[in-house]
Amino acid sequence: MVGSAIWRALLAKGYSNLIGKSSSELDLRDAHLVNAFFESEKPDVVFLAAAKVGGIVANNTYPVEFITDNLRIQTNVIDAAWRFGTKRLLFLGSSCIYPKFAPQPIKEEYLLTGELEPTNEAYAIAKIAGIKQIQAYRKQYGASFISAMPTNLYGPGDNYNLETSHVIPALIRKFHEAKLSHSKTVEIWGTGSPRREFLYADDLADASIHLIEYYDDGLWINIGYGNDISILELAEQIARTVGFEGSLVFDSSKPDGTPRKLLDTTKINQLNWIPKTNLQLGLQKAYKSFLGS
Repeated sequence: MVGSAIWRALLAKGYSNLIGKSSSELDLRDAHLVNAFFESEKPDVVFLAAAKVGGIVANNTYPVEFITDNLRIQTNVIDAAWRFGTKRLLFLGSSCIYPKFAPQPIKEEYLLTGELEPTNEAYAIAKIAGIKQIQAYRKQYGASFISAMPTNLYGPGDNYNLETSHVIPALIRKFHEAKLSHSKTVEIWGTGSPRREFLYADDLADASIHLIEYYDDGLWINIGYGNDISILELAEQIARTVGFEGSLVFDSSKPDGTPRKLLDTTKINQLNWIPKTNLQLGLQKAYKSFLGS
């Protein structure tokens, strides 16, 4: 989803000579394959958008894959980029790196000031390691590499598998299938009370290119929308978008995750970047993309 969005944004801005590989074409967990790719292509700029990602269910069920795969991807790509002369690299992390009970909105400096959310701890630790790896390459080798921490993402190319997806694509699929089957209810995990911030993937792509062009600092930088919404409110909005007219049933026996996660985006806003796509429009675009997938 993110890689495709960045590709579209680069083309729209007039960039050419783009090089991209899907996971089926290049397994970034394999250091030999990654080294061979960088030695052959020698890219000047790298957007490291590849990751093993998923929602609460996937993170809670497969912690080994979430920590191991992400550590391998990051280590292989960042090291190969430095050794084969990449001039600029952006490492995309995740807002889940921050403590579960971090003050809101979450500033960059809150990293490592408290315990992580247990359900996605493995993924968060991998992403924290990626941040520290970027800082190490800057300190030891002077590499012009940077890190950015996006909030929760959605948009075209999202994962709609109910076992591994995040909340927006999962709810889009659930409400769509319920509408088609004329179901009267849709069950949703948790209490509906947690608050989340959501950013449309194409806005993240725009921010990523903006940072490559205008930011060069060892401090990771947040990328967010600027406000949040409860899971209950989100579910109601998605139901309206899809056209589901039944009832919402919340299963409070299932985990809620972090109570609230809103990023402080002061730093990127000061770089003259703000998101363009509000949630209502973004959900409409995401649902249209789902229908065409």
